[in-house]
Amino acid sequence: MGVPGPKLLEQVRGHLRLQGYSRRTEETYVNWIKGFLRFHRLQHPRNLREPEIESYLTHLVLDRHYSASAQNQALSAILYLYAQVLEIELSSRIESVRARRSRRLPVVLSKAELKALFSKLSGSRLFLVRLLYGTGLRIEEFLNLRVKDIDFSNSRICIVGGKGGKDRFTIEHSNTCILAALPQ
Repeated sequence: MGVPGPKLLEQVRGHLRLQGYSRRTEETYVNWIKGFLRFHRLQHPRNLREPEIESYLTHLVLDRHYSASAQNQALSAILYLYAQVLEIELSSRIESVRARRSRRLPVVLSKAELKALFSKLSGSRLFLVRLLYGTGLRIEEFLNLRVKDIDFSNSRICIVGGKGGKDRFTIEHSNTCILAALPQ
């Protein structure tokens, strides 16, 4: 009798790590796959195909009221499971009830609203909010920020290994330079 291989979710984690996916993506994919398996009463996904995937995605929209982006995330996680981990090619297109995408524009604060928000904050909280808002940093990027990533002479911040493992610069507008508030 052979030694059993790693459990399915550990295989998913292993594949994602080998391919350089972020920890957040790993968590998200594993959670969607868990939800898919629970929905189908813990049947092994080798026994499930397109109709079961469609029924799960439809359930997310009709019963759980998930957004289109959440439904797409779930689909991506499940397709990853089949293609990369199980190495099963699904034979046809997945046709489920699709969530409607929001047609509203994103809410952007006006200058007056920003002033009102900033006036309610002080000290390190004010600095944190101004830095996040003014530079477009993601929270995870801010938490990983190092002093050496701040380029005072060019008023920019170097983000190393940001979303998707990519490096990028945030660029400050000269009239709202938040970096000037940093102790030098």
